[in-house]
Amino acid sequence: MVPSSQAMEKGVPVEPGPDLELKSWRCLVFYLCFYGFMAQLRPGESFITPYLLGPEKNFTREQVTNEITPVLSYSYLAVLVPVFLLTDYLRYKPVLVLQGLSYVSVWLLLLLGRSVLHMQLMELFFSVTMAARIAYSSYIFSLVRPARYQRMAGYSRAATLLGVFTSSVLGQLLVTVGGLPFSTLNYISLVLLAFSLVLALFLKRPKRSLFFNRGGPVRRGASPSELDRMNPDAEPGAWRDWTLVRMLRELGDNLRSPQLRLWSLWWVFNSAAYYLIVYYVHILWNVVHPTTDTTAVYNGGADAASTLLGAITSFSAGFVKIRWALWAKLVIAGVTAVQAVLVFLMYSTNSIWLCYVAFVLFRGAYQFLVPIATFQIASSLSKELCALVFGVNTFLATVLKTVITLVVSDKRGLGLPVHSQVSPSRPRCLEVSGQEVVRRWAGRFRPGTQTGAEQEARSQPRCSPFWRSSDQPPSSPMLADVPGRMEAWP
Repeated sequence: MVPSSQAMEKGVPVEPGPDLELKSWRCLVFYLCFYGFMAQLRPGESFITPYLLGPEKNFTREQVTNEITPVLSYSYLAVLVPVFLLTDYLRYKPVLVLQGLSYVSVWLLLLLGRSVLHMQLMELFFSVTMAARIAYSSYIFSLVRPARYQRMAGYSRAATLLGVFTSSVLGQLLVTVGGLPFSTLNYISLVLLAFSLVLALFLKRPKRSLFFNRGGPVRRGASPSELDRMNPDAEPGAWRDWTLVRMLRELGDNLRSPQLRLWSLWWVFNSAAYYLIVYYVHILWNVVHPTTDTTAVYNGGADAASTLLGAITSFSAGFVKIRWALWAKLVIAGVTAVQAVLVFLMYSTNSIWLCYVAFVLFRGAYQFLVPIATFQIASSLSKELCALVFGVNTFLATVLKTVITLVVSDKRGLGLPVHSQVSPSRPRCLEVSGQEVVRRWAGRFRPGTQTGAEQEARSQPRCSPFWRSSDQPPSSPMLADVPGRMEAWP
C-alpha cells in the first residue's frame, strides 16, 4: 500500500475523509434549509386580498374576483410545462434565481401598481413562482446521495413549513399587535424576498439532472438513472428519440392498476377543488367580515393554524397502517364528505371565526391524504415514471381548475360572485362521496364477486406502512409546492 504522503507526491487523488464529507453534508443541509426558510418569509401574503380591496388600492370586489384572480390560473397553466422542462435542462439553480426575481416583481407591482392590468401582471409573476417550486424539491435531491434522500426531504420540508408558519404568525402580529398598515407589511416582504434572492445566487449548481443532463461519471453511492437501465446500449443523446414513447407505453401498462387510477383521479379532482378554495377563500372572508379595521383581520392566524394542522395531519398519515387496496375508496369517500361539509359551512355561515375554523380543518383533511396518495402512486413506479405521472396529474388538475375558473369566475364567463362559486360544488362533492361508499360496500357484499381492489390486496402485505425507508422520493411538481398562496410542499 502506498502511504498517503507518497500518493500526494505522485498526484494520485485521495478520497475525502468521512469527517470532511460529514462537515460538507452538514453545511449543505444548513444552507439549503436556511434558504428554504427565508424564501417562505412573506408576511404580507396573507393580507394581499384585503390590501387590494382596502383604501390604498381601492379595487372593487368584482375586479379582484372576476378580473385579477382568474389570471393566476390561466398563467399557471401556460408556464407550468415550460418551467418544468427548463428546471431540468438548466439544472435547477437558474430557475431558483428566476423564482426569486419573480417574487420581487410580484411585490414591486403590488406596491407600485395602480391599475387592473398591473395586478394581472402581478398574478402572472406569481404563477411563475408557483411553477418554479419544483426546482427546490428537485434540487435538494440532486446534490445528495440516495441514502440521504429521506433525511434531506424531512429537513427541507420542516424548514419550508416552519418558514410558512413563521411568516403567517409574523404578519398577524405586525398587523394586530404592531398596528402596521398592509403597505408596510408588503415593504417588509419585499426586503425579505430580496435577501432570499441573494441567497439563491450563492447556491451550488448541480452537474446532473433527471432527464437532460445525465452525463458524466456517477457519484459514489449514487444509483444509475432508470432511463439508463431501460436501454444500456443506447448512444448518448439517442434516448430523446425513444424514451418518452417507452415511458408512455410502460405507463399505459401501469394504469391497469385500480389503485393507481383511483389515487390519480382523486389527485386531479380534489386538487383542482382544493386550490380553487385556496385562491378565493380570502375574498370569501372579506365578504363574511367586511371590516375597515386592519387590526381585526386575522387571515395570517388562519393561515398559520392551517399550516400547522396540515403539517400534523401529513406527519400522522405516515403512521396509518391499513390495507389501502381494500379501504382506499372508503377513506377517500369519508374525507371528501368531510371536506364537502366544511365547504358548506364556509358558504353558509355569517361568522368569520367559523369560516376560519372550517378552512383550517378543510386544509388539514386534504394534507392528510396527500402523502398517502403520493406513496400509493409512487410505490409501483420507477422514479422517472413517478415524475411523469405526477406531472400529468398536476397538468390535468390545472386544466380542470382553469376551465372552472373560465366558466364560473371570469367576467367573460358567468362572472359569479365568490358565494355563488362555492355553492354549486358542495352537492356534487356529497354525491361523489356517497357513490363511492355505496359502490364500495355493494361490491364487498355481492355474492360471488370480488372488487379489483380486493384482488390487488391479495398480493400486498397486511397492515403495511404506507412509506418505507428504502423508497426514494420522486421528483415531481407535486412534491414541490403545488400552486396556492401560503402553500409549501418541498
